Amino acid sequence: MERLYPIGIQSFEEIRKGGFLYVDKTERVYRMVKSGKYYFLSRPRRFGKSLLISTLEAYFRGRRELFAGLAMERLEREWTDYPVFHLDLNARKYNDVPSLVAILNQHLEIWEGIYGDEKKNRVPEERFAYLIENACRMTGRNVVILVDEYDKPMLQAIGDEALRTEYQNILKAFYGVLKSSDRYIRFALLTGVTKFSKVSVFSDLNNLEDISMARDYESVCGITEEELRSDLRPDIHLLAEAMGIDDAEAFGRLKAWYDGYHFAASGADVYNPFSLLSTLKRKEFGSYWFETGTPTFLVELLRRSRYDLSRLADERTTSDVLGSVDLMVDDPIPVLYQSGYLTIKGYDARFGLYRLGFPNEEVTKGFMSFLLPYYAPIQKSESVFQISRFVEEVEAGDLDSFMLRLRSFFADTPYELARDRELHYQNVLFLVFKLMGFYTRVEYHTSRGRVDLVLMTDRYIYVMEFKLDGTAEEALRQIEEKGYAEPFARDGRKLLKVGVNFSSASRNIERWLVKMG
Repeated sequence: MERLYPIGIQSFEEIRKGGFLYVDKTERVYRMVKSGKYYFLSRPRRFGKSLLISTLEAYFRGRRELFAGLAMERLEREWTDYPVFHLDLNARKYNDVPSLVAILNQHLEIWEGIYGDEKKNRVPEERFAYLIENACRMTGRNVVILVDEYDKPMLQAIGDEALRTEYQNILKAFYGVLKSSDRYIRFALLTGVTKFSKVSVFSDLNNLEDISMARDYESVCGITEEELRSDLRPDIHLLAEAMGIDDAEAFGRLKAWYDGYHFAASGADVYNPFSLLSTLKRKEFGSYWFETGTPTFLVELLRRSRYDLSRLADERTTSDVLGSVDLMVDDPIPVLYQSGYLTIKGYDARFGLYRLGFPNEEVTKGFMSFLLPYYAPIQKSESVFQISRFVEEVEAGDLDSFMLRLRSFFADTPYELARDRELHYQNVLFLVFKLMGFYTRVEYHTSRGRVDLVLMTDRYIYVMEFKLDGTAEEALRQIEEKGYAEPFARDGRKLLKVGVNFSSASRNIERWLVKMG
């Protein structure tokens, strides 16, 4: 019987009744509901937050039949039907304040049809408070509040501070009801991509336990290596058969492309569930998660903050920065981490510093391809084609064509990028060579005022030095004096030493020199 994969299905009931694949997370859910009351969880998009919310709703509705054969059935002895308020802010575009008020009204009117509409003419937060209290009085049970994508309106208003402030004020008052109605509440979970902690939305909710970086809940969403090998081993075998490879190679490719997320210091690897299941269903690898949409505001954050893109490969920061996006006007790192483009790669307990980097090949390749047209004068559809030509030229030993193509990437540089010329040329070089690294071996290093690079193909080794406002002769001389080519002296491939000078006056590559061997 063919396995059914729940691609895009966020309903726990539909998955269980429809016979879709479900990796059992209910032991973690049980631990959550028994050990605390108020929670906040941030995870990247398409990572299973909505399914977690739906699972909790089924549990608190007492839907025991949906948990047959799962850990929850064994753990739970008392199944109780609680009144549940499920607020989903995910499925709407928020263009203005009325659009946010409309979605709140839509949910409130449904709840008022069940628990009374005595306060229907009041502001949303008063209506919500009344409903919580009245639901508790009518049923004799405290209520459960589940908020999915609480931050969607604020994220869509990034770049419009006045509108974002209005959204924050509305939602601060609405979510603040959780604290004032504490005696009527059994459980509450808010999920989202980001955490606006110090700016109004959470300022009144200091009773929320943030489990976003808690080791106990690092794999409450996503799929772990252990789960992959135990629950999905037959699926891996079918993928391997379809691709004409063995199971071990299939595991390796899946790990390289979709694994690598960490949500706690020294935590377990977590696979992106959307891309993993999409690959198993289609029997081919692809950038499934990345192709579902990358917000352009991320690019604006990087450009506005004059961020050195080479830092993306090895960024360092603290937990305070990772936990909030309130500083993102000046620092893009929190939103890049919380959105899933960077993840935890290590932790230095001595200084309390997290080391960040790209989680896997899907994100690295997708993000670099996405960024390139914003830094170089090419169309979005041309990124892969241009990189393929770069690779073909270095594989053929056609360095002049390679350098002329690279020069074209600096033509017509937008003024706002050209103002910081050194940073701009380093960013373009980083994007180009990072993408080339998927097809040929690349070692790329930067320091103030220069870039050095090693490109290796089957037939050629290029040792390159880039200078800013120097000369190509100086760059070539530095390769010799620093011995950059010495590690390849006995290699059988053809060795080319390349000195390149970048001129801030012309805002482009001025000249290059090549020396054999």
